Amino acid sequence: MSWAALLGLLAVLLLLLLLLSRRRARRPGEPPLDTGSIPWLGHALEFGRDAASFLTRMKEKHGDIFTVLVGGRYVTVLLDPHSYDTVVWELRTRLDFHPYAVFLMERIFDLQLPNFNPSEEKARMKPTLMHRDLQTLTEAMYTNLRTVLLGDTTEAGSDWQETGLLEFSYKFLLCAGYLTLYGVEASPRTHESQAQDRVHSADVFHTFRQLDLLLPKLARGSLSAGDKDHACSVKNRLWKLLSPARLASRADRSSWLESYLRHLEEMGVSEDMQARALVLQLWATQGNMGPTAFWFLLFLLKNPEALAAVRAELKRVVWQAEKPPVSQMTTLPQKVLDNMPVLDSVLNETLRLTAAPFITREVMADLALPMADGREFSLRRGDRLLLFPFLSPQKDPEIYTEPEVFKYNRFLNPDGSEKKDFYKDGKRLKNYNMPWGAGHNQCLGKSYAVNSIKQFVVLLLTHFDLELGSEDTEVPEFDLSRYGFGLMQPEEDVSIRYRTKKL
Repeated sequence: MSWAALLGLLAVLLLLLLLLSRRRARRPGEPPLDTGSIPWLGHALEFGRDAASFLTRMKEKHGDIFTVLVGGRYVTVLLDPHSYDTVVWELRTRLDFHPYAVFLMERIFDLQLPNFNPSEEKARMKPTLMHRDLQTLTEAMYTNLRTVLLGDTTEAGSDWQETGLLEFSYKFLLCAGYLTLYGVEASPRTHESQAQDRVHSADVFHTFRQLDLLLPKLARGSLSAGDKDHACSVKNRLWKLLSPARLASRADRSSWLESYLRHLEEMGVSEDMQARALVLQLWATQGNMGPTAFWFLLFLLKNPEALAAVRAELKRVVWQAEKPPVSQMTTLPQKVLDNMPVLDSVLNETLRLTAAPFITREVMADLALPMADGREFSLRRGDRLLLFPFLSPQKDPEIYTEPEVFKYNRFLNPDGSEKKDFYKDGKRLKNYNMPWGAGHNQCLGKSYAVNSIKQFVVLLLTHFDLELGSEDTEVPEFDLSRYGFGLMQPEEDVSIRYRTKKL
């Protein structure tokens, strides 16, 4: 390289350093600004290492709204649950989730959809997940849970089996969910076709799980060379398993799948891209149920009083009240699923402690953000707005006494009804637990997911003895890389033993 070229390169590098070292100044009316000590990166390393601890520290320093520099992006963080509605119901022309969703679709799933309109897609999917077809989905899920859970385990006999609780919960829920949404081997079902369903859905699960473990690194663009090769191989395998051509021969496909495939075809999406979209939807519809069931069951096994209360409710509502016996039932009626306040409280408490999604919006225009207490802050176009309900309301000591402690009856009134009254700053909260998101981007599959988890727990406690592998088993720490992606996962699995009951 010539001296002239070397000097030119040094000049460019110096210019870049000067640009990176320029600090954004806080304007009047804007939230407190904290850019950190590293040019451009700002707080990216600390945020990526442990988002909850970092944002807790920032809240203690700046209050419930502040702006931080994270990897070249200015992110305004709002942690006042009384003010969340202002954000989640704001018009997309001002605060929009769409650009960030497209970014994650491309980075994680290699998916590009022409003319993608999330509002139109949600309108198409809503009847198949929330209203018209929810009962059909719920009944199919119960049938498929019986297929994968009782078929696998009855083949193993009544001896004690050892496994990991996360592996156990995640596998059976995802396998049943896959069969429910994407179809089964044959209809009417036979013993042979159900055995094939168990083998095939287990293949889908184990392949999907490999992608799920890489998801945080995929989202952050931090894969090693070896991880990139592995991710490419896993994605290719999933695209083949979920290709429209392969799914075309499956029986009892859900109305959700039929509607979604029609939607993709109407947009002119190629079959290759349709397969990628179906992998994304497998993660979106199934990726949080298994981890939820893991924490739910772990908290029950660690809290004998909670487990006894759940068993007493099931005895009253299901085991003694329903005819035929639950062991012979082909479906759990919705009226039964809706009459489980103790189970609902355990689920809400589990989600309060372990659901940690980021609710993000891109700021599409300079705007004033009104707070519930009368304050107002200016936001800049091009910045990102972030809500983190895991910190507030879910872990807020002003809202919940001993917020780190599992209390199975926290969401029950003394008369046994659901408790909905929680307060902060002396005012009743509308948003006191937000595992499902809120506003325009609230999870469409909430009712389907809740029904599925309840059915799984009912079947498990009806047909199996279940216990921790060791009496001194501790609740594991979170895998901190999962903050922002929905349900937290444990750093390591928990050993359990199970066996079929003699009914």
